[in-house]
Amino acid sequence: MKTVLFICVHNSGRSQMAEAFFNGLAVGKARAISAGSQPADKVSPVAVEAMREVGIDISRNKPKLLTLEMMEGIEKAITMGCEETCPVTTVETEDWGLEDPKDKPIEEVRLIRDKIKRRVENLIKGMINTSANNPVK
Repeated sequence: MKTVLFICVHNSGRSQMAEAFFNGLAVGKARAISAGSQPADKVSPVAVEAMREVGIDISRNKPKLLTLEMMEGIEKAITMGCEETCPVTTVETEDWGLEDPKDKPIEEVRLIRDKIKRRVENLIKGMINTSANNPVK
């Protein structure tokens, strides 16, 4: 199964939302994990609230430290706009350049959440179409 790794500095907002959207929308055709280079103590309460508004509960998620082991078996890594603090990866990496929702009001976090969802939907379409054209054995 193809796996995507979403990376942001604290793994408390953007990457957590992306992981949840991806796993909910890919429906077993691919999977996502997320991690951070400097993980926070907990997932951002405003990210939890924004996701709850669209019917996804990430309140029990825990920020995870990015490790080399996480890179094993990953098809693609997506960094979320961490710029110079983004870690070097060993796989194809794309940066989505998304604003950090930390300390932002819920109205702004909703906009970030919706951008993440659209990008995740496009990513899944690309991965699924690629899989259909080039079946993995």
